[in-house]
Amino acid sequence: MQRQTGRYERTHFGGEEVAAFVPEPLPPQNPPLTLDGALLKRLHRAEDALRRLDLAGEMVPSLDWFIYAFVRKEAVLSSQIEGTQATLVDLLTFESEESPPPNADIEEVCNYLDALSFARAQIANPHGLPLSLRLLNETHKHLMRGVRGAIKQPGEIRWSQNWIGGSRPGNAMYVPPPPSLLPDLLSSFEKYIHHDDGLPPLVRAGLLHVQFETIHPYLDGNGRIGRLLVTLLLEHWKLLTKPLLYLSLFLKRHRTEYYRLLNAVRKEGEWEPWLDFFLDGVATISEEATNSARDLFALVANDRERVLSHESASVAAIRLFEALPRHPIVSVATTMRLLQTSKPTATRAIEALSEADILQESTGKKRDRSFAYHRYLERLRDGTELGAATPPVSSRSSK
Repeated sequence: MQRQTGRYERTHFGGEEVAAFVPEPLPPQNPPLTLDGALLKRLHRAEDALRRLDLAGEMVPSLDWFIYAFVRKEAVLSSQIEGTQATLVDLLTFESEESPPPNADIEEVCNYLDALSFARAQIANPHGLPLSLRLLNETHKHLMRGVRGAIKQPGEIRWSQNWIGGSRPGNAMYVPPPPSLLPDLLSSFEKYIHHDDGLPPLVRAGLLHVQFETIHPYLDGNGRIGRLLVTLLLEHWKLLTKPLLYLSLFLKRHRTEYYRLLNAVRKEGEWEPWLDFFLDGVATISEEATNSARDLFALVANDRERVLSHESASVAAIRLFEALPRHPIVSVATTMRLLQTSKPTATRAIEALSEADILQESTGKKRDRSFAYHRYLERLRDGTELGAATPPVSSRSSK
């Protein structure tokens, strides 16, 4: 029996009648979800992989810079899914210069970082906002701040019809619920976050992500908030103590399948195939992140020995090396600021790490040069370059 996942509401927009989809409340019913066989094995693999990732985060000696790297990778990837052209190297180069964002793409990635930082701080603070619609609205305000988001009602639930794909709702790939129905839909959505229906937390996170994307409550920023929601849910439900899972890498790799499965839930009630995909993503990225943690720390440990044993090593060079995981692209000015030292000392520290093959000049310029911790950056940037990206689905409000 095909599961009923919602109904179509006839509404008028732009002089034409449109069929807008209105989802049923969570959890799926008639019939309820079936968690057995291959899907149950997928769930157990994802849960085990997530536990190992959390353990890896607890065991590493410098969790602070590990989080720094992973959060930036997630910010870049989530923004790239929506068509932003900034890469991880672009972001790190900008951060090393401490100047205003050079373009709107970098600004959007920085806004994502700010939004995630704000939301996590609120949840962690006993006096902060709980995981709720109000928190998502405030997070959306941080995400959409700036030129591109100024006309997209930052922090506000939309009061007009939006759509995904096509030039208007009449030829769109998907038309979300009319704005008049959003209060009830979002109230039900919020209640489900805090209602334990007996389903495993990872399954509930997968359901909530689809429900949020289906409701599409904002004029812009829905995709990024929907992916950020998964990160917040994992911490809220204590599945991860830190934001170490960058699920956007999996969604970017399988973008076409991701959109197909979202539509299959709406049109055909195919929740189980979506959950199989989502749990596979959690398991795959958790395993990759655990391996990445091990590899990055092994690299830093080996390079530390390289620096300490090099004939040009100095106290300043060693101090600069220890700062590189959080500042993998540096300049003389950056180094002066990080070490609180003079220009000659900063220059000599960079030269020492360059001679030890830790830093490589990355601009090709004679002046205002930047230097990259190249081996570290090469591992970290995997999946964040633009060459393998596929075009995003055209959407007025998918970002």
